[in-house]
Amino acid sequence: MTQTPTQDAPVLRDAPTAGAAEKIGVMICGHGSRSQRAVDEFAVLAEKLPALLPPEWEVEHGYLEFANPVLRDGLDKLREKGCTRILAVPGMLFAAMHAKNDIPSVLNTYAATHGIRVDYGRELGVDPRMVRAASERIEAAIAEADAQDGPVPRHETLLVVIGRGASDPDANGNVSKIARLLWEGMGFGWCEVGYSGVTFPLVEPALEHAAKLGYRRVVVFPYFLFTGVLIDRIYGFTDMVAEAHPDIRFVKAGYLNDHPQVLATFAERVTEILGGPPAMNCSMCKYRAQVLGFEAEVGAPQESHHHHVEGQGASAPGSNVADCKLCDDFCTGACRLDLGHGHSHDHGHGHGQSHDHDHGHDHAHGHSHDHGHSHGHHHHGHDHDHHHPPYPHADHPLGPESVRKHLKDRS
Repeated sequence: MTQTPTQDAPVLRDAPTAGAAEKIGVMICGHGSRSQRAVDEFAVLAEKLPALLPPEWEVEHGYLEFANPVLRDGLDKLREKGCTRILAVPGMLFAAMHAKNDIPSVLNTYAATHGIRVDYGRELGVDPRMVRAASERIEAAIAEADAQDGPVPRHETLLVVIGRGASDPDANGNVSKIARLLWEGMGFGWCEVGYSGVTFPLVEPALEHAAKLGYRRVVVFPYFLFTGVLIDRIYGFTDMVAEAHPDIRFVKAGYLNDHPQVLATFAERVTEILGGPPAMNCSMCKYRAQVLGFEAEVGAPQESHHHHVEGQGASAPGSNVADCKLCDDFCTGACRLDLGHGHSHDHGHGHGQSHDHDHGHDHAHGHSHDHGHSHGHHHHGHDHDHHHPPYPHADHPLGPESVRKHLKDRS
């Protein structure tokens, strides 16, 4: 449901003062999606954000891939409006490859080409406002379930938080931190964490495990900003597991969308750039530190690999599950498996939410994002030269490999 800013989402008009001769532009950098609903929801967020920023600032948005406008188009609009300095932020929850690598690569290239200053802010991250927004989405779902089925004590309710899933363990770990804050803050009997792709456990294994723990009610909360194929996947697997366990009441909570606290966090991420390089946690960044299991990725080159799908649009071929020979009602992620159709990593058919990849997110020290790392990218079935190190646990039985049983059922 669309919401507008309330007293709980303060307007941040008293931002740090920019230089007297500067005209500030704000660039919201999204990932992009083949789901038109997801693109529309992101655009609504970009439309509402100016109300929380100084009125003289210009605001535009753009996407890395699939959707229009692409990042370059949004940056062009800001220059055409006379902006001399651009404050760019990733429209993403956590810091993973897209925000650590792809977006700053595009911004750096644009700034160097056009001689304009672009400062890059940090991701939404683990923030009290974001936790509050998440709790309100969960509370709304519980209230609706109570009205339909009668109340269930909180201690007899299990919360399952589903994150995006990334090839970056730091981003995945942040999902677990959000889950713990919700679990402890809201007093659930137990909490489990799952992911929609890349890592483990995926949605179905996480829910099957939760069903074994003996709780009367299981609340499934997608910690996502917007809709798309991954939300459909989460809800689809929830229905599937619920059908197999009729004695348990499964409740599907809504995703974050344009909650007032989300908007307030975005506004803060923009305005804090003027106060100096945003403080962020780089100690667990796999491109800077030898994180357990990911040591080979330290110092990988910083470049973007999204040019081949830039601006293709939400109606690109393969956008709908109806076009897929592997799935029926929702995208299970089966197309990520190497079955000889050219999609070996988490790029999928793009049935909705862009490619099934890192919706994770970034930490950026100013625009250059000078982590001293750079990283290549997967080959992912397209004829490109870049390569990304394989996810070290790609064969984990609770990860993408867990989808194979559905392929066997179809054969």
